[in-house]
Amino acid sequence: MSAIWLQIGQCGNQVGQEWWKLVSSEKVPDSAVNRYPFYTRDGKLSALSVDSEPKVVRRLLREVKTGSFRDSNILVGLRGRGNNWAFGYHGPQSEDETSLLHRAMASFRKEVERRDSYSGVILLHSLSGGTGSGLGARLCESIREEFPMGYILSVAIAPHQGGECPLQHFNSLLCLSWLQRYADGVLLFHNDDILRRMQASGGKKIEQVPALEPQISFSDMNTHIASCLAALMYPVRSLRTPSGVSIGLEPWELLRSVCPVPTTKFLYTSQVNKRGTASWDGMLSSIVRTLPRHSCTGKIHQSTAVLAVARGSGVDTFNRSLAPIMTKMKQGYGCVSWNPHPLNYWTDPWNIVDQTSPSQSLTICANHSSVSDYMQRVLEKARIMYDAHAYLHWYWKHGCEEGDFLQAFEILDSVVDEYSAAGDH
Repeated sequence: MSAIWLQIGQCGNQVGQEWWKLVSSEKVPDSAVNRYPFYTRDGKLSALSVDSEPKVVRRLLREVKTGSFRDSNILVGLRGRGNNWAFGYHGPQSEDETSLLHRAMASFRKEVERRDSYSGVILLHSLSGGTGSGLGARLCESIREEFPMGYILSVAIAPHQGGECPLQHFNSLLCLSWLQRYADGVLLFHNDDILRRMQASGGKKIEQVPALEPQISFSDMNTHIASCLAALMYPVRSLRTPSGVSIGLEPWELLRSVCPVPTTKFLYTSQVNKRGTASWDGMLSSIVRTLPRHSCTGKIHQSTAVLAVARGSGVDTFNRSLAPIMTKMKQGYGCVSWNPHPLNYWTDPWNIVDQTSPSQSLTICANHSSVSDYMQRVLEKARIMYDAHAYLHWYWKHGCEEGDFLQAFEILDSVVDEYSAAGDH
């Protein structure tokens, strides 16, 4: 039941680097028992790094020297993709560059063959960059076509609403529509949301400048995303086999828990970590307080399913107070009435998120209708640009067609409608 990790573009590779730091830490207990889902038999990480230019993956080359990252799984092109989805999806015209997709798929096939049992792939990528959005969408489509029985879980990072690139709304529109078509689930992280939560919590690794707001870097935000992934993906005791060995069920049990309807697959993740001994009820309250309550039209947000992962030395108290915690979670996340089993939970006595002892972390992943607010913003901004014919020539130039945009608008409109009607089933 092992997975393959595929890091695509600058953002995907930076998040991936932070993720592997946590997973491969020497502080992790029982690493030999828990390492199987992430390593092949020869001790190499079951991961691929793909980027259209070499500067971002240079740090990974150091990992190659230590023997953890397979050098043949670092696949780099010679030029970037110009922050353009069409350029990333179709690739440049020159023969030497069009091979990046083919090389990535060839390495992916070899990695599948190395695994005892291939169960799926986790994609790490952004929605706004040309490589992360365009090439990421193309790889997602290609993997679905070649390995239709395997799961595809996307970890997608949305750009700041204020703007990182003038093409980001088109890129996000097209990439989201491809993920809706080909992925089984999408862990959606929004940069603005992460920044707001980290500023509110005064999270670790934030430099405090007198008389100024805490300075939060992209590295801090990548670390936060990686810690959420570690909480959800790192082996938990409650999912181990009777032999005590993890076989990597976590990503796929996550999908089965929080994606009960195939048409609604975008997931909202929140996390609280406390050093020492903390109240689980208090940690849950701090998460629930940050939840978006109403849509821009005033409609109350609801959840079709929720998964809570409690890690740390106090999991026994979590289990003892399970009933009131589940009741509070069901109310706080506004679980829909038509799902008879909307809540699930996992526990593990080791806190991979913060490897100091004692510490506790509570991570909640929900299929929450607030994602429709982000989708609606992308649709509105992309439609304004499309109606004004802004930047479209850059997409036509690289092989995109009008039908790609029209289909993307239609797909995202249907996603917004599905989430709006989630509580009415």
